Amino acid sequence: MEDKYAIAKDWLPRYTGMPVDDFGDYILLTNFQDYVENFSTKFDVEIFGKNKPMSCATNNDGLSIINFGIGSPNAATIMDLLIARQPKGVLFLGKCGGLKETSEIGNLILPIAAIRGEGTSNDYFPPEVPALPSFKLHKFVSEKIVESNIDYRTGVIYTTNRRVWEHDKRFLKKLKKTTAIGVDMEVATIFIVGHYNQIARGALILVSDVPVTPDGIKTEKSDKEVTQKWAERHLEIGIKSMTDIGKSGEKIKHFRY
Repeated sequence: MEDKYAIAKDWLPRYTGMPVDDFGDYILLTNFQDYVENFSTKFDVEIFGKNKPMSCATNNDGLSIINFGIGSPNAATIMDLLIARQPKGVLFLGKCGGLKETSEIGNLILPIAAIRGEGTSNDYFPPEVPALPSFKLHKFVSEKIVESNIDYRTGVIYTTNRRVWEHDKRFLKKLKKTTAIGVDMEVATIFIVGHYNQIARGALILVSDVPVTPDGIKTEKSDKEVTQKWAERHLEIGIKSMTDIGKSGEKIKHFRY
């Protein structure tokens, strides 16, 4: 295995338990096993890789969902491995902490960009290269959200490798200075590695907590409440967006210079 494609072709089934040819043209990425299980139940399809690092499933419309785990290194790994399938579009369904008063719990955010605070993306492009989604993909997702009569926010997401930072007042002050609308651990990495691998990519983020307030820090109880109230809607919009874009969406081209 002397090239990246050969490695990815061998490793994608190794990590997911699913043959490369069984992945669809369009991919939903998530951090949450319940999203994969709900997808499986909705379409009555098998879940692969339950004993692997990344579980996944594919429906009859050629849409796949993958739970790649948590953090920017895992996000980079799956975006690298997906070159074995060369999907036409990838949408990340993740959660974030809201950093603005308008970023209320349950809101959906369609990021216009992400700040590369995680470091992982520096292995792909210099720090001055912006982490951006594919505009046409986000334009289509936006249309589907509006069709569902759901409000959403746009703005910049700050991506960090730090999971436990809520106690750090200096870091919180830094976040506020960036004017980011939310903070997460994967968006910038998915955007940058997607750009590097010429994969059309986007993200639809659910605000799960508001860590800028003392009472807004996520707990096990509060996260369960968020999942019960809004996760199904989040997944449904992702499914509809990536299903319809394959049928009627504008063709997405990726340009590297």
